[in-house]
Order: sequence, then structure tokens, then C-alpha cells
Amino acid sequence: MDSTQRKITKIAREAMRFTSKVLKDSGLGLSEYEFIHCVRHNPGISQEGLREKLGLDKAAVARRAANLEKKGFIIRKPDPKDGRGKQLFATEQANEVKNSKVSVEAFFYEWLLEEITGEERDAFLSVLDRIYWKSKNERRVQFENLIISEANRNGESEI
Repeated sequence: MDSTQRKITKIAREAMRFTSKVLKDSGLGLSEYEFIHCVRHNPGISQEGLREKLGLDKAAVARRAANLEKKGFIIRKPDPKDGRGKQLFATEQANEVKNSKVSVEAFFYEWLLEEITGEERDAFLSVLDRIYWKSKNERRVQFENLIISEANRNGESEI
């Protein structure tokens, strides 16, 4: 039983909808923001690296990269180690969009917390921080512990 009733996911989804609505004039969709975010955090990443990180097929990554390059959000440079490959880098325009998106999301989350008392807010943010780091640390090990737990829960000895 999911005691959270997936409310964290539902709140994040509403934040994305709000952000998308406010930033609709930027010419970017949410999947493009995710693509840019990944490039910003991994300068010089290959299209293959993006494919693996984002779970997209090769053609989708190539199309999105070409589209974002055309819009001025990323640049593709030849990979010095592989003449056929391309390295992707975010432009200053991508950094500006990131700052806009972060600002809109921050506004939404602050709005959600407006009616919470200082004590409730402090307690909530403390718990949220612990949950965030647990999630982040598990992702850093490729969800290895969760996969094992899920296999054990389902009575599987190996995955």
C-alpha cells in the first residue's frame, strides 16, 4: 500500500503543468527542458550518453538535438575521440531558460507553502530533505538496492 498516495508525483506534475503554462512562450516543451538540463549537467555528453540517461531512442535524441541546436539552446561539436560522434554543450540561452524555469518552479512551491506555519514548514522541509537525499543517493548507485528489494518482495532470487 502506498501511504503517500503518490502525492509527491502529483504535486510535481502540477508544478510541471504550471511551469509549462508560464513558459509556453519560450518555445520549449517539458521534454526539451529535460534534454537541456541533462546537457547542462553533462557538458560534452555524446548523443549516445543522452540516449542512455534519458531512455530515448537514437533517432529521437538526434532529432531533439538538431531541433535544440536550431533554436540556439545547444551546440554540437565533433568528438575529438570519435570523428563520427558529436559532443553537446548548452549555450548561454539554455542557462537563461534554466533560470526562468527554476524561478517559476520556486514560485509555485513557495505558493504551496504559504499557509503553513513556520514550525510546520521547518519540520516538512527537514523530512523532505531526508527523503530527497535518500532518493538521490539510491539513484547514484543505479537503484541497485531498490531493484534487489523489489526482487525479494516478488520472491525472485535473481533479476
